[in-house]
Amino acid sequence: MPRFHRVAVLMGGVSSEREVSLRSGQAVVKGLCEAGCEAVPVVLEREAVEGLPAGTEAVFLALHGGYGENGGVQADLDRMGVPYTGSGAAASRLAMDKIATKRVLSAHAVPTPAHEVLSAGEGRGRMALPLVVKPQRDGSSVGVTLVRSPGEWAPALAAARAIDPEVLVERYIPGREWTVGVVGGEALPVIEIRAANDWYGYDAKYGTGDTVYLFPDDRAEEGLRARCRELAQATFQAVGARGLGRVDFRVTPAGEPYVLELNTIPGFTATSLLPKAAAKAGMSFSALCTRILDLACFDRP
Repeated sequence: MPRFHRVAVLMGGVSSEREVSLRSGQAVVKGLCEAGCEAVPVVLEREAVEGLPAGTEAVFLALHGGYGENGGVQADLDRMGVPYTGSGAAASRLAMDKIATKRVLSAHAVPTPAHEVLSAGEGRGRMALPLVVKPQRDGSSVGVTLVRSPGEWAPALAAARAIDPEVLVERYIPGREWTVGVVGGEALPVIEIRAANDWYGYDAKYGTGDTVYLFPDDRAEEGLRARCRELAQATFQAVGARGLGRVDFRVTPAGEPYVLELNTIPGFTATSLLPKAAAKAGMSFSALCTRILDLACFDRP
């Protein structure tokens, strides 16, 4: 039986990822109910938890971006003394900040692409194309652009700065897109993502339907897959994450993995990667939700 019975599933919010969050939250409610929980959907309309359903024993966070992943909701739930799924406030703030995460990964010798930071109003940087331009915060590839030619610089910076004035510019790593989910400190099977035009942006994640997900099984790459799983756990530990997360990689043709980022509240939609990896490991969606819920706790303020 699940550790908690009456659970509030927080979803929605006001970030750019609201619609994805609603889809994740609805799926989680269904999964927890199948496991015997009394799961109550709670749709947030602003960045605040304005009370929880009576008798709530724990909160399952299905909020993506903004208040859900920047430590805001975690800090509020800590003050309320309510256990919740996923990372605490400090780790959430860190993982949401791509620039701060870069510094932490470098300090822990986790390989990550070379980068530079462009402050507000600063134009093109010093690094050679192709490059990836990202806002300092936000997720689901919102505001992220692959810049292959000089003419793409201005719109890329505008897209990123529509979200955050400070911009991360990262060397584009040619090769393959891999991702590794982590649940309870255990690294799940590696997923390879093959997107159209070799670019796994927002549309490829949630819109076009032509992205292919597969589990690489070449025996010659068994060591590489093991290395990525180790790096996923190292990233998790470096950031101080807990409960669940997903670490994204680029892997060069020579088999060199580079960590791109850690997502502390990965999606739970029909196309989401953490449930796919859990299923590969023999864990049903309902069992995955229950396992994550059982890990729920809070940080005493």
